[in-house]
Amino acid sequence: MIDITKLDFKKSDGIIPCIVQDANTRVVLMLGYMNEEALNKTLNEKRLTFFSRTKKRLWTKGETSKNYLNLIDVTADCDNDTLLFKVNPSGPTCHTGADTCFNENNEESGLNFLEAIIQERKNNPKEGSYTNQLLNAGINKVAQKVGEEAVELVIEAKDNNKELFLGEAADLIYHYHVLLAAKGFKLQDVVAVLRNRHLKK
Repeated sequence: MIDITKLDFKKSDGIIPCIVQDANTRVVLMLGYMNEEALNKTLNEKRLTFFSRTKKRLWTKGETSKNYLNLIDVTADCDNDTLLFKVNPSGPTCHTGADTCFNENNEESGLNFLEAIIQERKNNPKEGSYTNQLLNAGINKVAQKVGEEAVELVIEAKDNNKELFLGEAADLIYHYHVLLAAKGFKLQDVVAVLRNRHLKK
């Protein structure tokens, strides 16, 4: 985690600003402040506790709503006077009921949303779900579908029908993600391989 002794609490009269980010979506959820006591409580209980500048007391996010901010990781900035918390939120972060205190939706970006949907189906099967039908059919069936969709994409690539080409591209990406889930991997595992290859060049 962090070395508390290196943090500069003196710069802002005993408190440090804390940026809170969803560990999965990378969306910024809120900004709060901690004194050393609040930080120690956070690190010990693995739930974010802040220092209220108006009420002059500690408060744990979710103590009323139960929408806790569960600690995943914390890092200090280059000056050791600001903290970045990565969390797993139990629910909406803002007291208004919004996902974030900046009124933004806390959603997966890029292909992460698709991966999240497929993983949810894998963990919590839904009757009538095509994803669950594929997963239940086994690796061979899923792999076969990836091959079929790849061939169909190649065929459409030879023509100039934008809608059909993009449709087949979407089908291939979807089935590829189902195959990753069936094998127990995530897209980030593949990205790690690509990054490693790039670094070796």
